[in-house]
Amino acid sequence: MILGQYEGKISVKSQIAFPKKFREGLGERLIITKGLGKRLMVVSEENWKTLLEGTEQSPFINKEATDLQRFVLANAQYVELDSKGRCVLPEYLRKYAGIREDIVYAGMNRFVEIWDKKNWDEEQDRLSSTIELIAQKLVNPAQERQK
Repeated sequence: MILGQYEGKISVKSQIAFPKKFREGLGERLIITKGLGKRLMVVSEENWKTLLEGTEQSPFINKEATDLQRFVLANAQYVELDSKGRCVLPEYLRKYAGIREDIVYAGMNRFVEIWDKKNWDEEQDRLSSTIELIAQKLVNPAQERQK
């Protein structure tokens, strides 16, 4: 299980260094792609199907499933970590996530998110004020559908 958060920096050469704990869970060959919202998703090469959850059984004529696959897969990039856990973050991914200098790696069980630190802090503030409502919706999904 991949969990926790670590802060890091991106170098002037767009290089990032994955935390050792996350490398142990992900391996050395990774796939980085756009996530929903201003964040990136990172999965191991072996676990890439995580990116397709909920769309795999959909027919190719299902526009929403195809759009999600296009968004995630067409923007994906294979990267291989060096001996120190570093790789170059492609510019188009860096730009999408608004990554400037300070970053946060967030462990999400089977994958890792990469955030610009400022965006991460804003998301944490948002969650702090809404997490109780979110939890209620997850506990009582039938009641939410009736509203």
